[in-house]
Amino acid sequence: MTVAQAYQILYSTALLILSLLMAVMLVRSARGPGVPDRLLSINMIGTLVIAFILILSALLEELWLVDVALLYTMISLIAVLILARVYIPDNARRGRFQGGREDAEHE
Repeated sequence: MTVAQAYQILYSTALLILSLLMAVMLVRSARGPGVPDRLLSINMIGTLVIAFILILSALLEELWLVDVALLYTMISLIAVLILARVYIPDNARRGRFQGGREDAEHE
């Protein structure tokens, strides 16, 4: 067995494990008990996809896939921030403004 074949087996095994983990996270995002759990699982899927693309880049020896992974990282971050802003309400105890006025605790 050559070193190239060993790396081929290592990369293929890593891609298989990442695929299984993505399937588990997909189930978790569908069945999560709460919105924060679902957001975390969606974020984890994004992280696993980035790792998948980077390993695929090393396996295929294509450097342009690293650029794709970087772009996907930025898009994933923005998507999770937007989802968190939409689905997780502001906590009144943190002193946030709600409805254009401060909470009654701060008045």
